[in-house]
Amino acid sequence: MNKFGKIILLLNIFLLISCGGKQEEKKEQITIGKKNTSVQKESAKPKAATKTPASKRVDLESKGVGPVTSLELPAEIDQSMVAKGQDIFKKMCMACHKPNKRFIGPAPTGILKRRSPEWVMNMILNPSEMVEKDPLAKELLIEFNGSPMANQSLTEEDARAVLEYFRTL
Repeated sequence: MNKFGKIILLLNIFLLISCGGKQEEKKEQITIGKKNTSVQKESAKPKAATKTPASKRVDLESKGVGPVTSLELPAEIDQSMVAKGQDIFKKMCMACHKPNKRFIGPAPTGILKRRSPEWVMNMILNPSEMVEKDPLAKELLIEFNGSPMANQSLTEEDARAVLEYFRTL
């Protein structure tokens, strides 16, 4: 019986070893804040029909909605105003905007190549009304996941300093 028990034990071990082995691990993918969607490309769709996102679109004509209706920028940049604007930006805006990359809000680098100075000032001074009434601000709100810009209650002088800082980016 001892020999018979050893044979049974060896068969069981052999059976366990042959059935075990490869285990496929399933890795979970974690995505935060975005739904997993598949996009199908249409080869017949021309590239010109692809819509440019609001953050990349150039609109130098619109002045936006708010107190600033006209603003002439001097050719020379005022460095003391830049320093003040940079300080204000770091204290009031960096929670949502990074100078050179997309974050909660768009990056301000090159903003004056895409928007009029009046539009930028009105967005800083009057963000709530801008997202209600300005078509481009509405599109930006959608593009940036419905995160509205907070009204920081800046004065026109402070907003102008921030605008001067943006001219250096």
